[in-house]
Amino acid sequence: MKKTALVFVLFAAASLTAADYVAEGNLWWAHIQFLADDRLEGRNTGSEGYRQAARYVAGKFESFGLKPGDISGYEQPVKFETRTLVEAESSVSLVRDGQTEALQLAQPGAEVQMNSRGEAATITAPMVFVGYGMVIPEANYSDLDGLDLKGKIAVYVSAPGPVAASGNLKSHYSSGVERWAAFKKAGAVGIGIIANPRVPVPDAAAAPGKGGAGGRAGTPTPGQVLMSLADPDLRETAGQQVAVAINRNGGEKFFAGSGHTFESLLKAAAANEPLPRFPLAATLQAKMTAITGVTEAPNVVGILPGSDPKLKDEYVVFSSHLDHLGIGRAVNGDGLYNGAMDNASGVASVLEVARLFKASGVKTKRSIIFLAVTGEEKGELGSRYFASRPTVPFEKIVADINLDMFLPLYDLKVLEVQGLSESTLGDAVRAAAKDVGVDVQTDREPEQNRFIRSDQYSFIRRGVPSLAFKFGYESGSPEEKIRTEWVKTIYHKPADDLNQPVDKASAAKFDRIIFELIQRVANNSERPKWKDDSFFRRFAP
Repeated sequence: MKKTALVFVLFAAASLTAADYVAEGNLWWAHIQFLADDRLEGRNTGSEGYRQAARYVAGKFESFGLKPGDISGYEQPVKFETRTLVEAESSVSLVRDGQTEALQLAQPGAEVQMNSRGEAATITAPMVFVGYGMVIPEANYSDLDGLDLKGKIAVYVSAPGPVAASGNLKSHYSSGVERWAAFKKAGAVGIGIIANPRVPVPDAAAAPGKGGAGGRAGTPTPGQVLMSLADPDLRETAGQQVAVAINRNGGEKFFAGSGHTFESLLKAAAANEPLPRFPLAATLQAKMTAITGVTEAPNVVGILPGSDPKLKDEYVVFSSHLDHLGIGRAVNGDGLYNGAMDNASGVASVLEVARLFKASGVKTKRSIIFLAVTGEEKGELGSRYFASRPTVPFEKIVADINLDMFLPLYDLKVLEVQGLSESTLGDAVRAAAKDVGVDVQTDREPEQNRFIRSDQYSFIRRGVPSLAFKFGYESGSPEEKIRTEWVKTIYHKPADDLNQPVDKASAAKFDRIIFELIQRVANNSERPKWKDDSFFRRFAP
């Protein structure tokens, strides 16, 4: 057995060294050229462009020798309920001292935005400012202590507060799902969200926001279609009668008469200072009219069967989201959000790794699920559906390796691994990267909560060890400047298209690291495990 393991390691290292990164990078880029082409109109969930992308991925899965991963074929049907706010028939007002003041709801200059996921057609309810709205039992901390929220709207700043707790603990409890669970338990009927002042607001405000388990408090823009899973058992905002986002233009109106100003609270939150908690003087009055409908957008699933009789019924999931934002407000005359890096790049790598398995003839002991998920931009909906309604027995899924916008913008010298120190998967990726002289590092911006902000979190919440990735950088390096500038000027903007500079050879090098990582996980006789000191260990069965 030792001799066999040595042969595997030597073969893997030799294959990495012999790789033609330029040629493989061009193959990777060819997938992006299809998926991010204008003809697919940004692959919005449920659109014809998304369906074309799904058919493309399914066809490639078949050509690379993967078996269909669903009883219906390569596509796992996922149904959504859609809701579109009719602004002309909707309104938000503040009632104070018997006077009613209507707020500007429509763009431009909106003072407030309404989330059409709210369940009430009309509602009048008092409001309470709950600071950061954090409840962390493990830290014996609650922003809700002493507050009466029954029948009221909880207004909060969506940043993690200055709690004496680990980053992962705060990240988890600052998610929209966990916050609402705490508010609902306390009797609240709705939420008012104030954006995190520590996170820059994208220039392209028309890009639809995200409001999923990862804590991205998304708000709709005019005419935006919001989605939730049609399966009622998988809805995580049940009981939320109204949800509004409080913009800077209207912030002071909400806090008038409370003894506090909106700007002073934002300043304190930006400095990560404690926030006061108090009732607001105004009552919120809202009327919502929404057009509802249903649509379907599949996950795409292919399986590479394992070779070991004892392990072939266990699965390593290799996932990436296929959807993007579709068409939105124009920026510099362009309103098409192509999503080349976010996340045609990740899907292209899933396809390339599948191709590498076929080309090399490598067989793994465990089976591998290649998974392109839908609805990530709507709140990790497709991955939540797959993790809750998997096409294989869930207890047989041992790991998730997820790619979302890994950003091959420069030479790959350092790989940022989200979840590096959380499970034994970190040991496997260190070894895989070392073979090609690439260092690994943990997330340099933990305040961004990236480990809970993409599809891996759907698996983590069900106890599956997972990893996610970005090209890393050293502090103060040119690479840091490139990545920071990309996030500022291209992320969630129409400029994320086929015209941006990308290091294709480094993307191929990254794909080879993932190729070896998956082999190491799939061939290890032991299942991946959470480390004893990992916060996420609590989710394990």
